[in-house]
Amino acid sequence: MSIVSINDHARATRPTIVKDAAVDVAVRDVVYDTKELNLWYGDVHALKNINLAIHEKEVTAIIGPSGCGKSTYLKTLNRMVELVPIVRKTGSITYNGRNIFDKVFRVEDLRTRVGMVFQKPNPFPKSIYENIAYGPKIHGIRDKKVLDEIVEQSLRGAYIWDEVKDRLKDNAYSLSGGQQQRLCIARCLAIEPDVILMDEPTSALDPKSTAKVEELIQKLKQDYAIVIVTHNMQQAARISDRTAFFLNGEVVEYDKTATIFSKPADQRTEDYISGRFG
Repeated sequence: MSIVSINDHARATRPTIVKDAAVDVAVRDVVYDTKELNLWYGDVHALKNINLAIHEKEVTAIIGPSGCGKSTYLKTLNRMVELVPIVRKTGSITYNGRNIFDKVFRVEDLRTRVGMVFQKPNPFPKSIYENIAYGPKIHGIRDKKVLDEIVEQSLRGAYIWDEVKDRLKDNAYSLSGGQQQRLCIARCLAIEPDVILMDEPTSALDPKSTAKVEELIQKLKQDYAIVIVTHNMQQAARISDRTAFFLNGEVVEYDKTATIFSKPADQRTEDYISGRFG
């Protein structure tokens, strides 16, 4: 096979960008600004000179092969990575202009503003109602009427209210996997975050549930900045406004999703999205 035909095949196997899913987005305010971030697990240099800006009311996809630093970077944004005792880091990440590594920036305050949705749905072993009310209660809300309003508003925000409104006392484990994941998103919304971090939120879901979560993400970006780690190239192309390609702990390329998937500037990006390695 000639080089020309290999390139033609590579282009043919690229993910298709859904029209209007990754449009030429306007300049938006920066929520997170990462500069010269380096992170080590012991002697392992996991993140190398990361420079990346996350914008409000956009979906930012982080793609790359396994072990390239995607999830580590995501967990750095809410400082969950610090739960590993051998972690050290240099550089800065500012959240709305404040350095999140500054000692006066309480991690509890950060996580109040930044919600997290994990790869596997992780509802609490409580009722559907209590899953949503838990966060507001932790923050001191005890008024039953106020809690009822928050629960309904959050479940509506996650587009699951109509499916569970008559089952609020049922254990959350009685829900399907896709419903559990949307419940976890609703749990995030209950604390009124500015940013939602998602670590492969649909990898454990069937195609129908995946489609519902992707539709939800598109609606949520009207009000939130969303950062999603995904191995699914088609998903990144469908739902994100900007895409960052990570490789060996570095950001190889970061641009509008339409540019990344149609005219990548780096050959390594071209090779990855075309399926030559992964």
